[in-house]
Amino acid sequence: MSDTRRRQRARALVVLSGGMDSTVCAALAVGDLGAENVAALHVDYGQRTERRERKAFEEICDRLAIKTRLAVHSPIFRAIGGSALTDHQIDVPDAPVEIGTEIPVTYVPFRNSHLLSAAVSWAEVLGAEKIFIGAVQQDSSGYPDCRPEFYAAFNEAVRTGTKEGTIRIETPLIALRKSEIVRLGLELGAPFHLTWSCYRREDQACGTCDSCVLRMRAFAAAGASDPIPYLSPADAH
Repeated sequence: MSDTRRRQRARALVVLSGGMDSTVCAALAVGDLGAENVAALHVDYGQRTERRERKAFEEICDRLAIKTRLAVHSPIFRAIGGSALTDHQIDVPDAPVEIGTEIPVTYVPFRNSHLLSAAVSWAEVLGAEKIFIGAVQQDSSGYPDCRPEFYAAFNEAVRTGTKEGTIRIETPLIALRKSEIVRLGLELGAPFHLTWSCYRREDQACGTCDSCVLRMRAFAAAGASDPIPYLSPADAH
């Protein structure tokens, strides 16, 4: 558990994985509310790049001046398995030509519901009424827990299952294309150089998994340079 947790109140909480989308959400929240009113939650769930994502989380919080932060470890997904992100017996595949046409093996079963449940619990303690999550439906891998219908249903559960019933999950990026998210992040000054998206590696991004390919396409379409290091194609595996 992070030692930088605070007992103070916050107006909003960001589920911050350390990836590109969640970082733009954090920059949005800080820009709208001020860093002193924003809390950040990170969950290590046994994913292959757990240490690298945790490093990204801490550095992004430092850069955005988010002091109220909580990083927790949950062994549940490693124990359950069934995903290439948490089960080392399942290889992370290269991205297909058309990403999102079917649910890939990198889908972690019902992951976002667990992350959001933890976020809602902490939001109740902090007095926060907004939870930002960087879910994206377009230009995504096709995960079912990134659809607007999921968040509408989850918000109803939060309304009926919390003490005050006023906490709401916000998905400001869900209808944007990845290139639009890059442009928005650049406008906000989001620290893309500190983010990590690769499903496979922690030293240099592989450049061939779904997440890397979507990210590379987004920066290219936005006419921007991606600041993180990638392996050469010959060394990607």
